[in-house]
Parts: sequence; C-alpha cells; structure tokens
Amino acid sequence: MEGTVFSPALEGMQHVKSEDGIMLTKPFLDVCKLILPVIEKFGAAMAIVKSDIGGNITRLENKYLSNPTKYIHLFTMVQEEVDAKTAKGSYSCTNGLLWLTRAMDFLVELFRNLIHHQDWSMSQACSEAYGKTLKKWHGWLASSSFSLAMKLAPDRKKFLDVVAGDGDANSDIEKFCTTFSPFLEENHKFLASVGLDDLKAS
Repeated sequence: MEGTVFSPALEGMQHVKSEDGIMLTKPFLDVCKLILPVIEKFGAAMAIVKSDIGGNITRLENKYLSNPTKYIHLFTMVQEEVDAKTAKGSYSCTNGLLWLTRAMDFLVELFRNLIHHQDWSMSQACSEAYGKTLKKWHGWLASSSFSLAMKLAPDRKKFLDVVAGDGDANSDIEKFCTTFSPFLEENHKFLASVGLDDLKAS
C-alpha cells in the first residue's frame, strides 16, 4: 500500500467542495467511507462506531442516489426535511448527517489525542475523545457499552504501525484532522442554523 491508511481520504478531501465552496454530497460521504478502513484497525473496540457510521453513510447515500442531481449539495436533503417537518424523525437524513458528523468529531478528537499526547494509552485517548464529543449526546446505555468497548482498544504503537503502511502516520493524521475539521464545523453550523444540532439519541 502506498502511503498511510489515511492517504485515500486526504486525496478525497480535495473534492468535497464545489468550485464555489459548497459541500458536495457524494465526495463528503466518500471521504467518510474512506475512514472506515482506519476504524477497522481498531478491531472490536470500534465495532459500534463503525456500524453506526456505515449505517448513516448508507442512509444518506441512498437518498442521494434517488436523485443525484437534486441532492448534489449535502445540505439540500436536510433543508427538504426541515421544510417538510420530518427532520427530527429517527430515520431522517438530517439525523443521519448529525450522527455521522458527531462520530467523525469523535474520531478527529481521538486522532488528535494520539498525535498530541504521545504518553497516553490508546484507551485513554479514546475515552478522553469520547468524553469531549459523543458522551453528552448518548444515554446511559450507549455510554456504558461505549466505555466497555474502549477497554478493547489496541495498543497505540501497534495501531500506528498498522495505519502507517509505508507513509508517515503522524503527519497524515495531523493533516487529516486539520483538513477534515472545517467540514464538520460547517455541518454543525448548518444544522444549528435550522435548530437541529442538539438532538439527543432517541
């Protein structure tokens, strides 16, 4: 494999916005998909996150595929649901985008911890990231299963060796966090503008 596990996502991020700076649905979802192989390297610890992210990508992708021209811009499907008053439904695309963005917030925070806290264990990096991002949106049950899963986190050195391939893991992780964060912030801003950034888990 050339480069790190992050290389394809770094490449993909160059295409997330249209020339006039609008978030595009398919390229954004593609980048999220390209993070799944990274999550796989965590093994059982991230099984919940991986299936959650995968499910939300599929939900948004199916909507996009139903009319690629209409849904070329990421926020169009949310705006449509807001107008139709269906955005708060458990199976809405709005809900899908919100939870996909939150899960990605968690991953970015986790990757940041790995870079900036070289002395932390993997489970410490995971728990800290979880506390900062997803925890406040999860109920007791989700929190407990998450905390339990974090105990299965792999050794950080092994993980970094695996994701590095023949590239520089630290540099690519740093690049990923810096480039991807603004997209997530934009999602939050848009969701907040329609009053939907603070929905809790049902």
